[in-house]
Amino acid sequence: MAPDTICKTVHQYSKEPIPDEQMEKLIAIAKDCCTVKNYVYTRYGGKGSLSKLYPGYTVQNEMTKCGLRMQLGLPSVYFYLAVFDALADIKSQWTRTKAKVTELAGKNEGLSEPEKHYLRFVLKVSGAFEAVLNEEPVHLDTEMQQQYEKLAREIDKEHLNRYLCRQVRKYHKRQHTEMAEGFSLSFKAYRYKDHGIYLATKEKRKRIFVPLTDHNQYDSQIYIKLFPEEKRLEIRVPVKVAVRVHDDYTRQIGMSVGLLTMLTTHEGHRYGEKLGEYQLEYSDWIREQTRSYNHNRQNNPGRKKYHARKRRYEEGLHSYINQELNRFLKTEKPEIIWIPKLPRPQAGGASSRLNHMAALWQRGYIRKRLLQKCQEQSITIVEVFGRNVSRECSYCGTMGKKEKGQFICPSCGYQTDDRINAAQNARKRGILLANRDYNTELEK
Repeated sequence: MAPDTICKTVHQYSKEPIPDEQMEKLIAIAKDCCTVKNYVYTRYGGKGSLSKLYPGYTVQNEMTKCGLRMQLGLPSVYFYLAVFDALADIKSQWTRTKAKVTELAGKNEGLSEPEKHYLRFVLKVSGAFEAVLNEEPVHLDTEMQQQYEKLAREIDKEHLNRYLCRQVRKYHKRQHTEMAEGFSLSFKAYRYKDHGIYLATKEKRKRIFVPLTDHNQYDSQIYIKLFPEEKRLEIRVPVKVAVRVHDDYTRQIGMSVGLLTMLTTHEGHRYGEKLGEYQLEYSDWIREQTRSYNHNRQNNPGRKKYHARKRRYEEGLHSYINQELNRFLKTEKPEIIWIPKLPRPQAGGASSRLNHMAALWQRGYIRKRLLQKCQEQSITIVEVFGRNVSRECSYCGTMGKKEKGQFICPSCGYQTDDRINAAQNARKRGILLANRDYNTELEK
């Protein structure tokens, strides 16, 4: 059952340039929050603190007693949010480490299937993972303990535990940041009034007033993003919005995402055909500005105009992307969208110009906005296996070739635009995936 509400991020902006004195106070808070995060990273980022990460109250109590907040003179409304932000970063880092080790273990041909099964079990069960890393006996709930002992009897447990520890030491990194570009604050640290917002500072009973471009008011935890060079700030607010349900959204769409044309459907409909032009213009300007800046770096050229124009380029790109996504949803009226998993950026290419354009491709923004809009409209979006999605013939399934944007199948003779073929394959794979899941559910 679809949720009634979803969370989206609302942005607010400062209306006038922020005075240097006020900006310095905000930067001081951001630097102190950065210091708090680095302290938490150093103290709790290792294997010995795994048991303290969930739910995090032990860390909160220890941070209260350590005296760092009093030493920095940082209000609690900033201090504890910085602590929990750092804890969230540490948890994410451990998740990435586990995923990396799991992937490598699965690809290791020197490990047998029982050995891989044991490693997957230990990586998945937090209690076992923590005990193995800290070289302690594994004690789990009765049922899990029996399963662990059964797996351990089939393999050389000590050998695999040492292998796991080596892999974690190799790939797990303790985090550190010098990015004092913003901070989180709770509802008690601000209030809306006089067409702006008052922000608490490190001085007692003194707040900074920042006029805003809109009159909206919120009462949740927010994030302040600072732009000192431009003398402005941005407020990011999580809000819950109602999910819309459309009775006429019934179509099943296969779709491909491209660098030049943003979206192509399995029926050949295209959306965002000017995206390539906008991105090429943007990337050419970035290249020229970078070349000019590096040539005159010794003269210490200012970057104020550069940042302002760069922001205008990005805002124009994002506005066009959102406009075309809205047009796609209103025109196609999809109930479900199948889209190939986007590949990671690849090195090399036809030219350095195209490489630079690909590096600035707004693929992450497109994916994020599409997911957000689909959630808001009760549309299901499913990522399907993307390998060879544009090289496999959507009619007969054999591998074809691409020439100048056209797909040609040497087996059945089918010819079409390679983006359309990719979208047709995405739809085909999505339907097969849905049928397989349905049959599996029936078998249960």
